[in-house]
Amino acid sequence: MTRSGPEGERQTVPVFTLVPPEALLIDIAGPLEVLRYANIEQNDLHFDCRYISDRASQTTSIGLRIDGLEPLPEQLPQGAMLVISGSLSVGLAELRGDPELRRLRDWLRAVVTDDTRLVTVCSGALLAAAAGLMDSRQCTTHADCIEELRSIAPTADVLENRLYVEDGNRFSSAGISTGIDLMLHVVARLTSARVALAAARRMVIYLRRSGSDPQLSPWLSGRNHIHPAIHRIQDAVMQEPARDWSLGDLARLGALSERHLTRLFREHTGLSVTEYVNTMRVALARDLLSQTRLDMESVAERAGFSSTRHLRRVWAEHQPLPPSQYRRERYGEG
Repeated sequence: MTRSGPEGERQTVPVFTLVPPEALLIDIAGPLEVLRYANIEQNDLHFDCRYISDRASQTTSIGLRIDGLEPLPEQLPQGAMLVISGSLSVGLAELRGDPELRRLRDWLRAVVTDDTRLVTVCSGALLAAAAGLMDSRQCTTHADCIEELRSIAPTADVLENRLYVEDGNRFSSAGISTGIDLMLHVVARLTSARVALAAARRMVIYLRRSGSDPQLSPWLSGRNHIHPAIHRIQDAVMQEPARDWSLGDLARLGALSERHLTRLFREHTGLSVTEYVNTMRVALARDLLSQTRLDMESVAERAGFSSTRHLRRVWAEHQPLPPSQYRRERYGEG
């Protein structure tokens, strides 16, 4: 997935952004800003971003020229991420007749392997599909390009009305702002939900789940708002879910009265303070059940519950299976 340096050094993900002619600038700037913020928010994984094209200079959809683009590499490093921007020039007719687009298609066909993490934004999926990279895969694109994608990749399962779709190492988005949604999803996959959340907050956007994603991470629940005091309180709970949080403790963190906190928290998160704390504790208990061999008493204690009975009672409000059955059915352990 990544290149590792000597022990103790952070790993690197080589990221190549393919800039086609008349590239949609937001399809480049939006997702790559997510990676820039991800680099700021953590030190374990560095996204090393480069910009490549068939020409050293390209004019974007808004008339702004991008200069200094690197030539197409003969091969991509192991574990590379390749981002393909949407373009005003990429369509079924253009892919058949434009020499530059045919060169890009042939290059993609030659260098993208199963190991490559391919991320397409908007009509970038058409270019990837022309190279055979969406064959027998689930994928999506902008609504205006859906039928063209189906025509170019008849064996693909082209999904409509999706923000983004993940199928193995193939990630595709509907375009425009959804490229940001998709890259936040990728960042959460490669780093953590916390890092993706922090990047989204810096960009003052919501974290929206994919239509194909059956479950939003509980660590992200109640975070689709921009109230700084409530975020500060949620950050504290998220860092230490097992702490014995009182309403007074949390109110002081937010510099609010208890009554004002109670009202604001419900208004901005859709949850009560107690519901939010319990959601974080259940999320921690889930992680402990899946990642450790701790007995149920230890899981309950480390997750902040007063007893296994308390854990099971709160757990039942969030999960259909009891904790022991959850661990057994998902991970083969009791």
